[in-house]
Amino acid sequence: MENNLRSAHKILFLNTLAFTICFACWTMNGVLVTYLVDNGIFNWSVVETGWLLGIPILSGSITRLPLGILTDKYGGKVVFAWLLLCCSVPLFLTYFVTSYWVYFLLSFCFGMVGASFAVGIAFTSIWYPKEWQGRALGIFGMGNAGAALTTFLAPVTLNALSASDPQNGWRWLPVIYGCMLILMGLIFLFFVKNKKVTGQVKTTAELLAPLKKTRVWRFGLYYFLVFGLFVAFSQWLLPYYVNVYKTSLVLGGLLTSAFSLPSGVIRALGGYLSDKFGARKVMYGVLYSSLIISGLLMLPKMDILTPGKGIVTKKSAVVTEVTGNKIVLGNETIAVKEKPEIPEQTKILPEFFSWQEIVVKQNQQVHKKELLAEGVTLIKFEAHIWVFSLLVIAIGIVWGIGKAAVYKHIPEYFPNEVGIVGGMVGLIGGLGGFIGPILFGYLLDFSDLWTSSWIFVFVISAVSLYWMIHTIKKMTHKEAPHLKHRIE
Repeated sequence: MENNLRSAHKILFLNTLAFTICFACWTMNGVLVTYLVDNGIFNWSVVETGWLLGIPILSGSITRLPLGILTDKYGGKVVFAWLLLCCSVPLFLTYFVTSYWVYFLLSFCFGMVGASFAVGIAFTSIWYPKEWQGRALGIFGMGNAGAALTTFLAPVTLNALSASDPQNGWRWLPVIYGCMLILMGLIFLFFVKNKKVTGQVKTTAELLAPLKKTRVWRFGLYYFLVFGLFVAFSQWLLPYYVNVYKTSLVLGGLLTSAFSLPSGVIRALGGYLSDKFGARKVMYGVLYSSLIISGLLMLPKMDILTPGKGIVTKKSAVVTEVTGNKIVLGNETIAVKEKPEIPEQTKILPEFFSWQEIVVKQNQQVHKKELLAEGVTLIKFEAHIWVFSLLVIAIGIVWGIGKAAVYKHIPEYFPNEVGIVGGMVGLIGGLGGFIGPILFGYLLDFSDLWTSSWIFVFVISAVSLYWMIHTIKKMTHKEAPHLKHRIE
C-alpha cells in the first residue's frame, strides 16, 4: 500500500507540474496580445483582441470531454505526452506570424493544452483510493496557478526579449513555452508509468445520458461563473489595468497575478470547507459574495457636476469691479470661491470640489436677489486602483473556493458518473473562459465602459443565485412530507 501511494504521489506531482505549465500556455494570449496591441506591433481592434483572448479557451474546453474519454481508454501517459508534444508545434509556428488570421488559427491549436485538466483529473484519480481522491484532486487543481505565473513572468520576459529588437523580440516568448511543453512531454514518455480504466466500456449514448438532467446544467452555470470567468479575467485584467489605470505591462501583469494566484491555490481550502460545512452552504456564500463584490466593481468612473452654493445680491447696485476671486458691488466687496486644482485621479474615497463662477460684468446694473455667481460642485468617483485590486483579489478567492464546491456536489448527486458529469461541467465552465473575453470586447465596444464586464459578472451571479435558491426551495418542499412522515 505504501509503495502504491509513493507511485501515486509521483504521478500526482508530474500531473500537477504538467497542468501548471499547460495552464500557463493556455492563458499566454492575455499577456502577448495585450503587448502586441499596446506597442502598435499589430493594429487589432478591441473585438479582435477579445476573440484572440477567447479562442484558445474554446479549443481547450471543447476537447476536454473527448480527451478525458481517451485517457480512460488508453491511459494518461499516452494522452498527456502526445497532447504536450502536439501543442508545442503551433507555439513554435507562432514565431512566424504576420497576420491576424494566422495568429487566430495557431491560438486555436495551442489552446488545446487547456484539455490537460480533463486528462490530469482522470489520470490522477485512477492512481488513488477513494479516501485519497479528494486531497489528490484538490492538489492537482492548484495547477490553475499557471495563469498567475504567465501574468507575472511573461511581461518581464517580453521586455527582456524586446530590449534589442522591439518589433520582433516578442516572437521568442511562444518558442520558450513550446520548449517547456516538449520537455514535459518527454518526461511523460520516458519516466511515467501508464495506467488505464479497466471494465466495461460505455456506449456514447450512455456517456451522454447525464446531459438530460437539469442539475448538470445548473452545476455547469456555477462553474461557468467560478472557473470560466476566472479564466476570462486572468486574460482580460491585464488590458483592463493598462487601459483604465495606465499601468505598465509589468505592473499590470503583477496585479493580474495577484488575482490569479490566490484563486488557484485556494481551491484546496474550498474542498476542505465543502467537506466540513457542506458544498451547498459554501456555494451559497460564494454566490452571495460574487454578487456583492461584482456589484461594487461594476460602478464606473464618474464625474458628477451639480449646482452648488451661489452668490445672490442683497440690494440693487452697480457692479464696479470684477476679478477672479471677488465682485465689488458699490462699496461692498464680495469674495468669490475660485475653482480649485482638480487631480486626474482621486484618493480612495470619492472627493468633492466646489467653486463659484461669476455671471455678471463690470458696470452692470443688478437688482435685489439677482444671481452674481453661480455655485458649482464636482463629485469625482472612481474605483481607486488599490481598492479595485483588493476587490478583484477578493472575488478571485471566492471563485477559487467555489471551484472546489462545485466539484464536491458532483459525487454527491452522481456517484457513479463522476468522470462524465465532471467532464461536462468542466466543458461548460471552460466555455465561460472562451465567451468572456469576446463578450467583454463587444460590451466595451458597445458601451465604452470597461466596467461592463463586471455588470456581466453581476448578472451571472444573480441568475446562479436565483436558480440555486429556487431549486433548493423546491427540493425542500418535496422532501417536507417525507420528513414529517419520519417524525410521526
